[in-house]
Amino acid sequence: MNFKVKGKKVLVYGMGMSGQAASKLLHEHGACVSTYDDEGKMSNYFANEKNPMQKEYQLIVVSPGIVVRGNTLISYFIRKGTPVVSELDLGYIFAKGKVVGISGTNGKTTVTSLVGEICKHSGRETFVCGNIGLPLSTIADKTSRHSTIVCEVSNFQLELSSHFKADIACMLNLAPDHIDRHGSFEEYARVKRTLIKKRGQKVILNYDDEGINRWSLTRKTTFFSKTILNKGVYVKNNYIFFNKTKILPLSEITMFGEKNLENVLAAVAIAVKLKIKPNIIREAVASFKAPPHRLMYLGRLRGADVFDDSKATNISSTIAAISSLGDKGLVILLGGLNKDFKFDEIFNKGWNFEEVVCFGACGKEICECGKKYGYNPICFESMKDATCYVRDKAAAGQKILLSPACASFDEFSSYAVRGVMFKEIMFGERLQIEMS
Repeated sequence: MNFKVKGKKVLVYGMGMSGQAASKLLHEHGACVSTYDDEGKMSNYFANEKNPMQKEYQLIVVSPGIVVRGNTLISYFIRKGTPVVSELDLGYIFAKGKVVGISGTNGKTTVTSLVGEICKHSGRETFVCGNIGLPLSTIADKTSRHSTIVCEVSNFQLELSSHFKADIACMLNLAPDHIDRHGSFEEYARVKRTLIKKRGQKVILNYDDEGINRWSLTRKTTFFSKTILNKGVYVKNNYIFFNKTKILPLSEITMFGEKNLENVLAAVAIAVKLKIKPNIIREAVASFKAPPHRLMYLGRLRGADVFDDSKATNISSTIAAISSLGDKGLVILLGGLNKDFKFDEIFNKGWNFEEVVCFGACGKEICECGKKYGYNPICFESMKDATCYVRDKAAAGQKILLSPACASFDEFSSYAVRGVMFKEIMFGERLQIEMS
């Protein structure tokens, strides 16, 4: 793609990790880089603007953390006709090789990590990047035409994206999330769908997800499913198949739960489209361990099994975790910062929870919702207090599950910090973990 930035005045908007990566990439290609951040974050290497709307630029690069809807600065430059692109676009423009784009409401990081491992097992030069933590702009100049780029793509990254085009585009699932950012589920879905709308893509979709299984019916669409399909990737007789070819037995999957089975099916579908041999796929899946805080078994405390699903920041992910573990003996911790969700779907299924424990900024809201359906939740101001409560009451036969259905930012900087804190409180240094 012909995209020259040498000598151009470029503003990078948002100075988190992605903005810093974009600034460095632009500088290396000869651009005159200025930066701006709503929260006053500054760069030590580039000019930091205080009033960017008083300046002229030839390109605006926007970091994914910047809210687009109702943004005065972005609207101003779009009206002026100044090109505005996402950091994802910028990285893609300078990257070389084959690109795999993976998105969905849940499971993106797990699938991206697993596909990356499968590609590495096959001997390919592999870069795993995107929303998983390493911006595409960071690795763009390191790639070659022989590279395989496995990119986790979030709705935040897609919001202003017009250039990014994955050779293989996979949409895992779709459920309400980030309504606080997009304003409606319909807008959230529209943004997500842009990943698979480019011509010439190989598209992979979850056949079992009613929200997306009719999105693309082209010849280049491959479906994956937990049930038998005429073609695609599916489960039959406790084996994963691609068309009529056996790939691996379910017994060799080390990750727990139905949602992780879906993640493996998606990764297998991507791998076969990359023409990776079944034995390589099987070896990589069998040795893979999921990233932390995703229905992660922590151990046993006084006979109670403890699970960290702090990554469950939306209702659909929490429901998947409950379905995987079963409601019998389940003590569930819910709460955090609401993203404009209604919590009825957690309680209207008639699950027989042993106890519902709520916490955080929307703990009372979740508690009141549970009461509507006949539950008697207990509510705490903080996750620490809630976790201490369930720790002190832990008993044999219980399954203690942190699956908050909310963002972490009322108390923690990330879901990962929340998960680490949960483990530390549950077990501590002096308590013995009985691993099974």
